[in-house]
Amino acid sequence: MLKHLFATHPIEAAPHVDAGEHIDTGAHGGELKRVLTARHLILLGIGAVIGAGIFVITGQAAALHAGPALVISFVIAAFACALAGLCYAEFAAMLPVSGSAYSYSYATLGEYVAWFVGWNLVLEYLFAAATVAAGWSGYLNEFLGLISQAVGSDITLPATLSSAPFQFVNGHIQATGTLINLPAVIIIAALSGLCYVGITQSAFVNSIIVVIKVTVILLFLAFAVRLVNPENWHPFIPPQEGEGVFGWSGIFRAATIVFFSYVGFDAVSTAAGEAKNPQRDMPIGILGSLAICTVLYIAVALVLTGIAPVPHAEYAGAGGDRAGLVPAAVVAEDHRGARRHHRPVVGDPGHADGPAAHLLLHGP
Repeated sequence: MLKHLFATHPIEAAPHVDAGEHIDTGAHGGELKRVLTARHLILLGIGAVIGAGIFVITGQAAALHAGPALVISFVIAAFACALAGLCYAEFAAMLPVSGSAYSYSYATLGEYVAWFVGWNLVLEYLFAAATVAAGWSGYLNEFLGLISQAVGSDITLPATLSSAPFQFVNGHIQATGTLINLPAVIIIAALSGLCYVGITQSAFVNSIIVVIKVTVILLFLAFAVRLVNPENWHPFIPPQEGEGVFGWSGIFRAATIVFFSYVGFDAVSTAAGEAKNPQRDMPIGILGSLAICTVLYIAVALVLTGIAPVPHAEYAGAGGDRAGLVPAAVVAEDHRGARRHHRPVVGDPGHADGPAAHLLLHGP
């Protein structure tokens, strides 16, 4: 029994997994059509990594845990990801086939470990895709709200069709009274269909999406850098106020949070079967995308904490937008405990009224 559970499997191209592409046949049997270059792989990694979390999670981690030292948190998280990325890059170069960690486990550790790793990968992408889809749904409705204001007619989706029917509150799952988060379902169905069509079409659409993502981030940096107040970076590491609240404890706590923003770089390894020169291009794709995303994250963290002060923050509750990603407003307290709302604070950057969205939508 144990012998079968830990039996390894030889790595070879799987002709029955064609990803919608024509299967080339040759002396070594069928294999996926190899069309991806290092540039495609880097764009694939950036597209998988950069998402709704770059503004939302950055604001949360800065306001509640690290302050301006969030930059250090990103570096720590990037270092941890780089170690994993080096492992992925080496395996992807040695075993240039589809399947990512599942195939690597099957070839080296056996069926049982591969089965366990495979289901963990499914679980990882399940939660990651659901979270990003929910965030996209919230941003879509915010965008529809802005259009509604411009045209004078409400075209936003009702909460019944744009919110999750359940939410997790204080350790318990509670019904929200809504039916379905329809935009999230539609975007997942659309992207699933795109993946089914084929890797060439998926890579093309991904390249367009990456250009849009990076353009938005660069526009934010270009507008916001003129409003940076260096005084907001002092003290760079705020004094610790409790376990995980500022100080080095808060920096490491924030690192565990922003690590979520890096989820997806390993997706590059799943395209090894479609890479033209996987031994050379896979390491470039994995580590290159990780390096670019780290630079962008650090730049956003610096600018975001520079344009808005990081308060001694407390969250106003479990509110936020319909997606569940945008945090409740951070309320700054003065020395007498009176609440101040006259200036934006880091912690609500993803909301339409937050500093990041405000700069992009209305200018400085």
